Amino acid sequence: MALVAMLAGVSSLKQSLAYSERGIMPELAHQLAPGDGRITALLSEKLSNPEATATDRAEADRLASLALRQDPTAVPALATLGIDAQIRGETARARRIFAYAQLLSRRDLRTQLWAIEDAVARGDVADALRQYDITLRTSEYGPDLLFPVLASAIADPAIREALMRTLATKPAWTASFIEYAAVNSPDPRTTFSLLSGLRRIGVAVPSNAKVALVNALLRGDFYDEAWTYYASLRPGANRRRSRDSRFTAQFDSPSPLDWNVIGDAGISASIQRGDKGGVFDFSAPPSVGGAVLRQMQLLPPGDYLLEGHSSNIEQPSDARPYWQLTCVDGRELGRVEIANSAQTGAYFAGRIRVPTGCVTQYLVLVVRPSDLIAGSSGQIDRVQLAPAQ
Repeated sequence: MALVAMLAGVSSLKQSLAYSERGIMPELAHQLAPGDGRITALLSEKLSNPEATATDRAEADRLASLALRQDPTAVPALATLGIDAQIRGETARARRIFAYAQLLSRRDLRTQLWAIEDAVARGDVADALRQYDITLRTSEYGPDLLFPVLASAIADPAIREALMRTLATKPAWTASFIEYAAVNSPDPRTTFSLLSGLRRIGVAVPSNAKVALVNALLRGDFYDEAWTYYASLRPGANRRRSRDSRFTAQFDSPSPLDWNVIGDAGISASIQRGDKGGVFDFSAPPSVGGAVLRQMQLLPPGDYLLEGHSSNIEQPSDARPYWQLTCVDGRELGRVEIANSAQTGAYFAGRIRVPTGCVTQYLVLVVRPSDLIAGSSGQIDRVQLAPAQ
């Protein structure tokens, strides 16, 4: 009885060790557990790699057949037989093998990738997307492998339309793919077409993906598409005016076309919103200055009026904050100094001209360094850049 118990313990130990090594060293695992069909199947998979020789594939087929005799549900063994059949040009046999493999399981990555490639080779877009969907639902590695391919494939209108129908069913990978495509698509204009189409059919697009797409279009100098998409997200936006004049909008992820607070070292700046409107508040210690607020503009050439209202700004003339409009290439187009709030009813205004050839501009609030003990501080509760009348 002691001998039997010892032998059983050794067998159990060998089996446990085989399973612990099966993913890293399938050869050793197979030696430890030669009768385990799942381990034999994994060894056949390793031998049937893209660099395998004809001899390697013959041995892989032998092991795969052995694995299926040991365990008829060893799907990796079927994938090995199917891939090797495909490489030998036996496409019909490969399809029969993979069809059976899919009946047993939809979780084998090699089987699913082959099904995608086969559908693409047949020009069957609907089946290819069905296989994409299955793979992305069942494989943790699916997104890393398939998202780049799918993000490139949406350049084809037929694939894009079919993908929209797939995403309309709301598979679990919808949001993650939309976010990936918004950031990584080779051509953000195709993602623009996809997201615009999804919006029309009622598929929710994550807010960070919306902003990422606006950013990608701007980086690619696709200004018309960027504005069109941005305007669809911000009803009432006018390309000839700055936006959110009273700082009331609140976005989790502002785009460059929205107000963006610039957090320079030493300067405190924030947009504070209330029931009756918002205010931009800034405070800088003595001798510290810099840009504190920015909004990208896509203004057509022409004359513009910048006007607004401040509070609690009291500085010497050489330390007063000012608004600056610059072209994207760095050229300054004009600036408007903010008078002390006790003067002119805290109102400030000035004219700026946008020349031809400057498609993109930045409207920036700059705080000058102050020698006052209290430094520089104040609030802006309204600002608007609009065509001059």
